[in-house]
Amino acid sequence: MAFISSCNSGKDSKAVADTNDDVILHAWSWSFDTIGANMKDIAAAGYTYVQTSPANTCFVGEDGGLALFSADGDSVRGKWYYYYQPTDWKIGNYLLGNRDQFKAMMDSAKKYNIKVIVDVLPNHTAVDHTAVLPDLDNAVGGHDKLFHANGFNDIRDYNDRYECTTGKMGGLPDVNTENPDFQHYYLTYVNDLLSLGVKGFRYDTAKHIGLPSDPLDSLASRNNFWDVATGRESVKGLKLAVPADSLFIYGEVLQDKNVKEKEYAEYMNLTASAYGHALRTVLDKADFAADSLLSWHHPAEGKKLVTWVESHDTYANEHESAGLTDQQIRMGWVFLASRQNGTPLFFSRPAGSTRENFWGNNRVGARGNDEFKHPEVVAANKFRKDMSGTPEKVISTDNGAVIEVSRGSSGVALINISGQEQNLNGLETTVPDGEYHDRVYNSIFTVKSGKISGTLSPYTSYILYNN
Repeated sequence: MAFISSCNSGKDSKAVADTNDDVILHAWSWSFDTIGANMKDIAAAGYTYVQTSPANTCFVGEDGGLALFSADGDSVRGKWYYYYQPTDWKIGNYLLGNRDQFKAMMDSAKKYNIKVIVDVLPNHTAVDHTAVLPDLDNAVGGHDKLFHANGFNDIRDYNDRYECTTGKMGGLPDVNTENPDFQHYYLTYVNDLLSLGVKGFRYDTAKHIGLPSDPLDSLASRNNFWDVATGRESVKGLKLAVPADSLFIYGEVLQDKNVKEKEYAEYMNLTASAYGHALRTVLDKADFAADSLLSWHHPAEGKKLVTWVESHDTYANEHESAGLTDQQIRMGWVFLASRQNGTPLFFSRPAGSTRENFWGNNRVGARGNDEFKHPEVVAANKFRKDMSGTPEKVISTDNGAVIEVSRGSSGVALINISGQEQNLNGLETTVPDGEYHDRVYNSIFTVKSGKISGTLSPYTSYILYNN
């Protein structure tokens, strides 16, 4: 029996549905050399895009140590987040590699037909703003012109749009992103990335950069950063080097009260942070009914959203998601990748990480663990592409332990999100009657009179095709 289903019937295999077909690997804290060396595996695993950590010049913390995270007294020092503290807008930093290494990574991406997304963060500088390099200061008309008038005042109310878009967040001074000189300098960096073949951008802290409808800082005349960044406007004769609709651009617009998701969505795709939280709740409770996964929890439509089971922030900052096992994360991924909409992003956890040791081998630059190319992950990535244009139907068993994502009459993903074996004895499905063999384990499932039966091992997913 089905516990709950989506509104799409999924019964007509010839129906053409509006689908998102891409998948993103977030190669978190991998160096440019490491990403380039693993491009063949990334392509073989079925990813369309690989997302790098920030490539810009950044603050050199703790004597240039390369630990992901170090505590007082640790022999190897370092913090992953220093690359989120810009000191200049040029390609290359001590954590991930220089411009030549970035270019070599891009050459590898081209060889394997992988598109690269770069994480960018024009909203702020390093906490120690005196570390900003002279080229940036000079380009914007002097150090005092780099920041909003309100840029050194802490945000007290994140739901106040003036404070949120002009104030200091987490100790990071807020840049005057409306200064045309800054826009020109920053866009020069973006165009340099594009000249090397970059195909997209993730805008960090995007909700902290003002929209046209937001209050103005006293040093700004127009809130037009997004018009410049997405190529709608030029600045001082410079424009985005390629059409924005040929790029994948999305913003980290974390959801809260008074966040203008609809207006941001006019410029770019957005992160589905509330949906990720709902999915983690379902995985944690091993019950599809623990939260609603049929609503995107977002005013923008699903095709405009970047979805995830976890992000680098939910894993590394408060460790909100770090307690979920790799198996649970994998089940959540298969669910997201099997769906009709959303563009899923797979966060690469550190190599050697456990639920007791979140940092694992604890090295910036190293490849993450093998989960990004686990056979079930690969099968789900390829299933997503194969199901292009096919409508979905999402249902669950009565106990909420098994989720089924049917894609018309073309295929089915079955996902056991529980730690117990589950026996299906007639779950409604949309694929034709017959015997089906799973693509990873060759497990057999039988469909009779529109009902699917079979056995699912704990924390295991199955991909079935109607061939």
